[in-house]
Amino acid sequence: MSRLKGELIVTGNGNKRALAAMSGGVDSSAAVRLLLDQGYSCGGAVMKLASDEENDAVRDAGLAADRLGIDFYVFDFSAEFKEKVMDSFVNTYLSGGTPNPCVECNRYLKFGAFLDKARELGYEYIATGHYVRKEYCGESGRWLLKRAADRAKDQSYVLYSLTQDQLAHTIFPAGEKSKAEIRDIVAAGGLADPSKPESQDICFIPDGRYADFIIRRSGEQKKGEIRMSDGTYLGEHKGLINYTVGQRKGIGVSYSEPLFVIDKNISENILILGTKDELVCNSLIAGDVNYIPFDKPDKPFECTAQTRYHQREAECTVYPLENNCARVEFHSPHTAVSKGQAVVFYDGDYVVGGGTILG
Repeated sequence: MSRLKGELIVTGNGNKRALAAMSGGVDSSAAVRLLLDQGYSCGGAVMKLASDEENDAVRDAGLAADRLGIDFYVFDFSAEFKEKVMDSFVNTYLSGGTPNPCVECNRYLKFGAFLDKARELGYEYIATGHYVRKEYCGESGRWLLKRAADRAKDQSYVLYSLTQDQLAHTIFPAGEKSKAEIRDIVAAGGLADPSKPESQDICFIPDGRYADFIIRRSGEQKKGEIRMSDGTYLGEHKGLINYTVGQRKGIGVSYSEPLFVIDKNISENILILGTKDELVCNSLIAGDVNYIPFDKPDKPFECTAQTRYHQREAECTVYPLENNCARVEFHSPHTAVSKGQAVVFYDGDYVVGGGTILG
């Protein structure tokens, strides 16, 4: 049965209407089951994100929807995905940064285009299988984003850009559950293979060969010099897109002590190496900053921050700047800061906000 034109498969019933983003996997399938148990009238939809992708996700999500007895649609967002996620990924690498495509996909597709489409179909809410929670603060009249109950599965880092409107109209059924509980739910209902492994790679580069992907889209990259931070020549690199800040292995140079990529000089095509101490920084500038518990603050505030997914939090002070930017000053030296990645601010389990690291 073809499901590639967004056709209706099965009709569900109920009062509160929620459209779940389904992938055919464990988390999204269990999320629908939990919503139905809570009395929601659910539909399910899978996002087709690449025009040449295989239809496994469509097939598996459709089978789960059939077993659950819900409406099922396919949304073709391949054009939006190419522009907002894939092209952005390539351009960030070419400019010397290290992109985070999951953040952009959530911002523009899962909580942007998907929510718009759900509203067109008459759904009040969307739901996802993300491990994260939300709460409503009556005092401020704002929705709050909170880490998952299962801290090991928490995905709040990639959801810092959610707006108040998006939070108000999104449900996270998996947020209070452990992964083991979620697997039990899908096993009991025959909704998905409970042992199905989670994707560990970027969905549009399943083999993990980022450089090959970028070369196919932008052309062969020029070789150039590898130099120490003091200018000492060390050798030749294979193209700057093959390296990320913080990388130690696979650089192809020998030295008296371990060396790491600490910077890329894009204009002169130079890869810059340094010692571990040179990876440490005391501050950063973030752009496109989004705050969740409040509008832009009018004074600095203390919190903790992560500059990588599942990284240990670091204490810092955030100084709001003009043009939706912020300066983050760490209370102790911090590593793993890369242009293009996200810095996310926390107050305990609550997400204060975050932005894109500019430098």
